[in-house]
Amino acid sequence: MTTPAEFARRRQQLMRGITGEAGRDAAAIFVSSREIIRNGDVHHAFRQQSTFWYLTGFEEPEAVLVLRPGHAQPVTMFVRPHDPVMAVWVGPRAGVDGAVAQYGADAAHPIEDLEATLPRLLGGARTVYYALGEDARMDALVTRIVGDRRDGAQRGAPAVEAVRDPSALVDGQRLIKSTAEVRALQRAIDVTGAGLVAAMAATRPGMYEYEIQAILEQEYRRLGSPREGFPTIAASGENSCTLHYVSNRRQVQKGDLMLLDTGAEWDYYSADVTRTYPASGKFSAAQRAAYDVVLASQEAGIAKTAPGVSFHAVHQASLRVLVEGLIDLKVLRGSVDSNIERETYRAYYMHSTSHWLGLDVHDAGAYRTGQKSTALRPGMVLTVEPGLYFAPDSKAPKRLRGIGIRIEDDVLVTPSGRRVLSGRIPKAPDALEALVGSAG
Repeated sequence: MTTPAEFARRRQQLMRGITGEAGRDAAAIFVSSREIIRNGDVHHAFRQQSTFWYLTGFEEPEAVLVLRPGHAQPVTMFVRPHDPVMAVWVGPRAGVDGAVAQYGADAAHPIEDLEATLPRLLGGARTVYYALGEDARMDALVTRIVGDRRDGAQRGAPAVEAVRDPSALVDGQRLIKSTAEVRALQRAIDVTGAGLVAAMAATRPGMYEYEIQAILEQEYRRLGSPREGFPTIAASGENSCTLHYVSNRRQVQKGDLMLLDTGAEWDYYSADVTRTYPASGKFSAAQRAAYDVVLASQEAGIAKTAPGVSFHAVHQASLRVLVEGLIDLKVLRGSVDSNIERETYRAYYMHSTSHWLGLDVHDAGAYRTGQKSTALRPGMVLTVEPGLYFAPDSKAPKRLRGIGIRIEDDVLVTPSGRRVLSGRIPKAPDALEALVGSAG
């Protein structure tokens, strides 16, 4: 699990970035997730806002973090105080004392004191880093403080000269994973792999998609993952042609392909792996031909992944092989270059090949700086996930209609190239055929 020292290191790194941009007369404010009513008096399961957890490790709602670089007490937290009555019903809170003793705050206050205390904490700060638009109540408070400081400037008090979004600083920091983060991601991926293997081994025609999902997620819970990083996609037959299909209610038919796109969380980090396999244990000739194209495309994208290579070059490497395959499958006509230029492939491949991976399944970090594609650096983690989707009403040859295939792996950029963190999860066609239906 992530240590207090790791959270402290992240805060120090961010405060150095703030000082480098805005000097010592700056402050940053971060707000936790809030509890959300599901229905009646029942709440949705709580999951902390990713950046707030990244900087604190704090897993309770209704909290605020204030950073003041260079000050005697640079880290201040506002939290819900310990409540003995609520402890009986839902368990103890860390409280003000716990925020200091357990979470590394230099000072802590009850959340009820925020409106009275925050103006003092921001005193003298000419630049305030805060992401407007994420929390309406904090937006109003920050706006009021800025207005009060502007009025006070007539009497010689320093005004807040700028309110800056901290996202670029934080996202750039989150983009490069530490050793501890890679460890957490690897564990999330290993758990995901175990779930996928269990689900594939149990799959048989006649099962419902939700039964396969249940086997997958049971393995996650058994191995200690508290939740998925995103809703599991368990898509059979033509449902595999819908990119974010999540209803998972269809009965699996003989001859179907089964597409599982899923990721267990571990220590807040999410895996994201997709495997497509024959529910009956044997690819048809058309399914195998399409699968081989997607697999070759993915292998080309993975091989391209290395330090100094642009993020979008991975997509281009995969795309070229995919278009070559579409021509070989008699889906497209003409040259590879002309089809890429005219984007004729988009009827069958409509998404990008990669996204960043970390605390969020589509993790923080820019894909471009201006018009320039982000160069890959050691410590970045990205998915490589080409696919082909021949919807039943598409213009593809009849033998391919209803086939949807995606193959996705999670790849760490290393100093010498890459490491496929999900490389042990079966995806070779022969291995999949041997695995499917092999349980009991």
